Amino acid sequence: MSSNTGPLVPAPGRMGVDFEQRVDFGRLRDYRLARARAALDASELGAMLVFDINNIRYITSTMIGEWARDKMARYALLPRDAEPILWDFGSAAKHHQLYAPWLRPENSRAGMLGLRGSVAPEAGLFDRAAREIKGMLQDAGVAHLPVGVDVVEPPMLFALQRLGLDIRDGQQVMLDARQIKSADEIALLSTAAAMVDGTYQTIVDALKPGIRENEVVALANKRLYDMGSDDVEAINAVSGERCSPHPHNFTDRIIRPGDQVYFDIIQSFNGYRTCYYRTFAVGRSTPAQRDAYKRAREWIDIAIATVKPGVGTDEIARLWPQAKDFGFEDEMSAFGLQFGHGLGLALHERPIISRLNSLENPVELQAGMVFALETYCPASDGYSAARIEEEIVVTEDGPRVITLFPAEELFVANPY
Repeated sequence: MSSNTGPLVPAPGRMGVDFEQRVDFGRLRDYRLARARAALDASELGAMLVFDINNIRYITSTMIGEWARDKMARYALLPRDAEPILWDFGSAAKHHQLYAPWLRPENSRAGMLGLRGSVAPEAGLFDRAAREIKGMLQDAGVAHLPVGVDVVEPPMLFALQRLGLDIRDGQQVMLDARQIKSADEIALLSTAAAMVDGTYQTIVDALKPGIRENEVVALANKRLYDMGSDDVEAINAVSGERCSPHPHNFTDRIIRPGDQVYFDIIQSFNGYRTCYYRTFAVGRSTPAQRDAYKRAREWIDIAIATVKPGVGTDEIARLWPQAKDFGFEDEMSAFGLQFGHGLGLALHERPIISRLNSLENPVELQAGMVFALETYCPASDGYSAARIEEEIVVTEDGPRVITLFPAEELFVANPY
């Protein structure tokens, strides 16, 4: 069964041009802020205070580089019926005032907290920020309502609570907003996938005995950045005896004739991410490798065929083998192997599909969701394994696959 269902999802060129309608970034910004406002209005919250850079980008359409992802240095506030306010790292705030006119200049502010504890709470930065935030909530008339927070350093949480603010889980509200993608978001996701299509061609051309896993990772990084990636988050490169169990990393192992090898390419274009596994044999393949691949392909194909609006994620999860059927003691131990996860500005958005969580807490699929489905099957030789992943757009007419590098059968790279 082919995984490519229905017409292609457009993947326009990366440039802006006057002769084609491509991604409309103004429309994208308006859509995301409107979705965040609607999710906030539907909640009990008076405001969203976000520290997760994906939520900051969704609300404010600003980004200052992937180095900021784990710094907890940036934050934004979205009160009901008010404009978003952004606190950014030093001179980045001035840059936004010059180049991000969709934010009011006075709402782009310099801010600094603790850099994950490197500046001790005793310095007072958390308390000062909390007072400023409460003042803005009072100005917006929502200080009496709960405040949603997505992720937070404990000293910041404590500073807000000392001021009497009622802090609630805001990440669920933001995930509600982000789960339905616009046409512009889908075009960016499809373009990101197209970049990985090309990267896999680079990989299979180079995938010969003697090359090391880390060398393939280096080639893929260069290819992706040459094509315009803004972040190569991770590339798994797993070969030979390392294939089972799946280690989720890469090493300096030398790839040998007859190895089974699989890769996962996680990168983003304009913030929109890929998660895209492919499995190859090097030079030749064995019956055990081909059998494992066939089963992994069957598991992903039956899942893709089920995708349409109204289907529950439990219906997909039940199609996949139980953990004990492929060598694991329980579903927690096997989590992430027979798996689905939403894609967007983050690698793991809604829906999350697995036997661990979906059977008892299913989510209904909706048109506009974009997610990856991935399967894994260990081979009977005891060390090879197959790993396949496809990215799916849910449409009213069913699934549309945007990961197009051939995967219907085990691809033998540079066959003898």
